[in-house]
Amino acid sequence: MSDQRREDPVLITDAQMSYDEELAVRKRRYKWTMGLRFPCIILAGFFYQIPWLAVTLLVVSVPLPWIAVLIANDRLPRKVEKPNRYRPERRAIEERPHPVVESADGDDDAGHRGPTG
Repeated sequence: MSDQRREDPVLITDAQMSYDEELAVRKRRYKWTMGLRFPCIILAGFFYQIPWLAVTLLVVSVPLPWIAVLIANDRLPRKVEKPNRYRPERRAIEERPHPVVESADGDDDAGHRGPTG
């Protein structure tokens, strides 16, 4: 049995975040989003004499629970960055001029005569 290796090895940086870590991040986002709701309601109470500001703060606080649940239930995006991998030095193609061999009149590259003769 031969030991076959993959062309692109999976590095530890390609691995996804563990479920517990991802859950902790999602809980933290939920708490922050829901935590914004109480200051909005309290500030709306402080600014009751400026009706447009109080109503705006209340309107902002209404969809926050819905937004918090959507954010908490959504999976975290994958990392876009690509890990550095060892790439062996590759030889470059020569950049010298190459002679071009042209065919005679009516001859194609294989040396056959054209339809005229």
